[in-house]
Amino acid sequence: MKPTGMWCGALLALCVVLNAQAAETPAWVAQSNQDAQLLLQVIAQFSPERATSLGVEGYDEQVVDLKPQVYERSQAAFQQVLGELQTRLQAAQDLQVQQDLQIMIGRIQRILAHNQLEHELMLPYESAAQIAFEGLHAGLDPRVSKARQAAALVRLRRYAGLEPSSTSIAQLARERSEERFGEKALVGPYRAEVEQDLADSPRLLEGIRKLFESSGLKGYEVPLKTLNQQIADYDRWTRKQILPRARDDNRLPPALYADNLRQIGVPIAPEELIRRALLSFAELRNEMRALAPLVAKEKGYSVTDYRDVVRELKKTQLVGDAILPLYKQRLAAIEDILRREHEVTVPERHAVIRLASEAESAQQPAPHMSAPRLIGNTGEYGEFVLPLKTPGAPGEKDLATDDFTFEAGAWTLTAHEARPGHELQFSSMIEHGVSIARAVFAFNSVNVEGWGLYSEAEMKPYFPLDGQLIVLQLRMLRAARAFLDPMVNLGQITPAAVKQFLMDNVVLSEGFAKEETDRFTFRSPGQATAYFYGYQAIMETRERAEFALGAKFDKQRFHDFVLAQGLLPPELLQKAALEQFVPAQLALH
Repeated sequence: MKPTGMWCGALLALCVVLNAQAAETPAWVAQSNQDAQLLLQVIAQFSPERATSLGVEGYDEQVVDLKPQVYERSQAAFQQVLGELQTRLQAAQDLQVQQDLQIMIGRIQRILAHNQLEHELMLPYESAAQIAFEGLHAGLDPRVSKARQAAALVRLRRYAGLEPSSTSIAQLARERSEERFGEKALVGPYRAEVEQDLADSPRLLEGIRKLFESSGLKGYEVPLKTLNQQIADYDRWTRKQILPRARDDNRLPPALYADNLRQIGVPIAPEELIRRALLSFAELRNEMRALAPLVAKEKGYSVTDYRDVVRELKKTQLVGDAILPLYKQRLAAIEDILRREHEVTVPERHAVIRLASEAESAQQPAPHMSAPRLIGNTGEYGEFVLPLKTPGAPGEKDLATDDFTFEAGAWTLTAHEARPGHELQFSSMIEHGVSIARAVFAFNSVNVEGWGLYSEAEMKPYFPLDGQLIVLQLRMLRAARAFLDPMVNLGQITPAAVKQFLMDNVVLSEGFAKEETDRFTFRSPGQATAYFYGYQAIMETRERAEFALGAKFDKQRFHDFVLAQGLLPPELLQKAALEQFVPAQLALH
């Protein structure tokens, strides 16, 4: 994981926005949101791009702080806020305000610990092109008003060092690395990461040009040309100075990998995670072995092995203009199921699905939910974004994927990313309103991705047989992630073997298998385990609630309750379900 935005990288990756228009904000929420401003302002001070993507106003023109002693200054700022929030906790009278203060205090403590590990163990390294693309992509998002989009021109000029008192982002990134070159014990970045960043730079810069071109803004050409040259120079310097310091072994220092797991919400040891995931993988594989012959009989295939049946299903690929209509059809069918089966309350408005640009595919090569801002939201919603290829490393071709563009595969992905998965999860917070602490600072990947995978499993019985087979395939992938990610980071398997295993046993395309391997080894080590662990956690919560209520259990009320809680981590969600949902349901009968 890279140092840029290290204070809030995992924290804000999927953050959503609180509805400023929500009627009748409870007094405790208003108080909690006031407390949260302290933490939001520190994030805005050091990572304004992420703050503005959340909806914090007044920072649209600012850029990430990579100036000298950024580590010391940011740690001191977070420590100061930590002390103030601890003081407020001692004086707080409302139980829910106390809980939110505890959420924010815990988040700051984890941020401080992670920053310290990064500083003590890792050589600072940045992709200047990625910083610029992410910041400008956020500012030029079509969901952002035209008035606010104009600030992207100033942000572009700051990245290029053309604004008064600004320094180019490329120069600052270089200086932060150079000032610590003498510390030989620091671990350099993974070589494959640096090489992929260098290959992605031209794609990202071209993506910036297309963003400005689509926005209709004028005056970006000269500063963008300057930025392009600066980043080209920076990339040449990276090849000369960073690559010799890069490590060939993908493994992070053990303490940092263990901290990554804690940051995303997995509290158990890697070996226990591996044990659980291997057992689940074997069980899911057995289910696929039983179901695949039924699919083969229905489709008239001569093969019956689950791998071969999945490959046969993938042969009917949709391309170009036929892809989005398929997903929209699947979404409409799933919404009908949700209403008919009383699974969850479904909004009347449509969810948004779109294809990713080439630059977005370089930035995030996996299907994902592009979350809206949650603070000050005025009606913007999340977007289900679908990349169709994985950009190659130097000397490699871009790899097309066939995992998301066939009819059977669209069922489960739509359930995960759109409804009843992430889109519904995020829009519920926009429409009903929760405190900033519970939407933003209580967030971890386990809770978010756990709901997404739970949504797939919940919808499986209603899908056709071929759709059910792919639900099992992608659940098997999540189990595989939960043992392959820790295994490759503990040195128990090589990256090449991970990629081959995913292609041979989970039936992923080469492009998707590469994206997964890159995720485990350098894009976000540890994060991929969140799906499996989060799914198990939410299933446990449901089973405990259902056991307590028996015949009084109502799945729609349970699902609506879970969505209304915001992005609570598993332990807090289970506590809320057992102490609030269960007693309330008992009182109804």
